[in-house]
Amino acid sequence: MVFIDESGLTQKPHRCRTWAPRGQTPILFHHFNWKNLSLIAGLSRWNLHFEMFSETIKSPHIVIFLGKLLRVIPGKILIVWDGLAAHRSKFVQDFIASCDGRIQTLRLPAYAPELNPVEYIWAHLKQHELPNICAKDLWQLGEMARTKLKRMRRRKHLLVACWKQSSLCF
Repeated sequence: MVFIDESGLTQKPHRCRTWAPRGQTPILFHHFNWKNLSLIAGLSRWNLHFEMFSETIKSPHIVIFLGKLLRVIPGKILIVWDGLAAHRSKFVQDFIASCDGRIQTLRLPAYAPELNPVEYIWAHLKQHELPNICAKDLWQLGEMARTKLKRMRRRKHLLVACWKQSSLCF
């Protein structure tokens, strides 16, 4: 079983509370070109799989990600995801049909992000791993995000906590 979700990062810093010496307000300096980086992640019971794209995630990106999952996960895969239009597209559905039954899908109810443990991965990434980061360009933002996601992947207790935090504990 793999939960899948998409998210985005921007060069505009995600502001969080921080510490500073008394009387010295922390100041973030950033460029005003707010380019976006799109992320897609799949969380299985013990592993985090992710991909980054410089454009908005569409059907071809989802097929690329599903192909990666097929290469690294042996056997049948149950994909649990939301009702994003790209998930329901003919292109993605044709790819799933061409996998000879290795992929089954299950759609989460609308307006229920708390049921998807990947949402907690995104929250942790933005609130604890990448807060107050001012990337100079999209490449630097991507490298920082990749490094932090790989670090999160190695922290098995964090992945288990995301599963427990979601309302669906399997």
